Amino acid sequence: MIKRINIRIFYNIIAVITGIFLASCDLSTPTHTGDDSVIPEKNFKKVSFSSLPDWEKDDVRYALQAFRNSCKAKIKYKGTIIPDPVLFEEKCNMLPSASADNATVRAWFESNFQPYKIYNDNGSSKGTYTGYYSPVIPGCRTKTAECNEPLMGIPTDGRNYKGVPKKQIVEKQIGRVLYWANIVDVQNIQIQGSGMLKLADGTMVKLNFAAVNDMPFKSIGEQLRNRGIRPEGGYSADAVWKHLKKNPKLAKEVIYNNPRYVYFYESVPPDVIGKLGTPLSKIRSIAMDDSLYTLGLPVYIDTNLSNGQKFRRLMIAQDTGSAIRGYVRADIFFGKGDEAYQYAHGQHAQGEMYILMPKEYSYVKPKK
Repeated sequence: MIKRINIRIFYNIIAVITGIFLASCDLSTPTHTGDDSVIPEKNFKKVSFSSLPDWEKDDVRYALQAFRNSCKAKIKYKGTIIPDPVLFEEKCNMLPSASADNATVRAWFESNFQPYKIYNDNGSSKGTYTGYYSPVIPGCRTKTAECNEPLMGIPTDGRNYKGVPKKQIVEKQIGRVLYWANIVDVQNIQIQGSGMLKLADGTMVKLNFAAVNDMPFKSIGEQLRNRGIRPEGGYSADAVWKHLKKNPKLAKEVIYNNPRYVYFYESVPPDVIGKLGTPLSKIRSIAMDDSLYTLGLPVYIDTNLSNGQKFRRLMIAQDTGSAIRGYVRADIFFGKGDEAYQYAHGQHAQGEMYILMPKEYSYVKPKK
């Protein structure tokens, strides 16, 4: 009898120890909590996941892959809305496996994040969604008649480029010449912030944003409009670039009259790298205002594509841009090449936005 009792006690002890061990390994249970700083009610309203239009229809596994890239980045916790760094890191240590099904991934986001609908300072919930992509253009290792404009990296000789206009930077070659391409294609790559060069021998080279000269951007299309020049096909990017390639003298005039200059660096492997420092994911990465948001956060957007199709997806904020300013404002990354261009160049729609913040902690108050 005593022996049976001892065995029963032994198994009870084992069960308790096992329970404690399993609890300590339960990655769905947060171990860090914050003081729940006050969310700015003017701009953020707590909602349920059921309030996110078509949330249950999105294949959020693709968003998880992009979020995984955010977790590998050195996140700079700055802006107005800053997630608790300890809790955010904990979320990154709790990610579902890459082979998890859609239902599991959706449940993970719902268990670990709280959605907030975002409002502008004026109280409206609508904002603008534009698009960008990474062009693929012909490039050369040396200057030729067609490859007549340098693509440069940041100068290594200490020369200043901040506040120096484009014309002066190019003419004095304030920078390291990486490759050459047509001046119109170079301007396009500078606007997009990255691009792929296809060299004569078939080699593909990826150039990513490195720095900017902090000069204002002057629209090429607006310059043509002000001169009374209307390209065949209007003022779309495609029509403007085609017109300028047929008129190289005009191209040089208007492009150099835009003082903004972008430097690049060669990326190996050839991924498109965003401001967060991670590879961007096609139609899962967006650029947002990093003076407001800490890059790396999940964001659900509700807008339309240029063809009128509804676009409701969980995205990850991994990039920024000089024109991307405001609470409800985003630039959708459509990928590389001609197919991506067809979506990106006409993208300009209104829509709403929901940010997903770690559930147990709202945000860290900005430092004064």
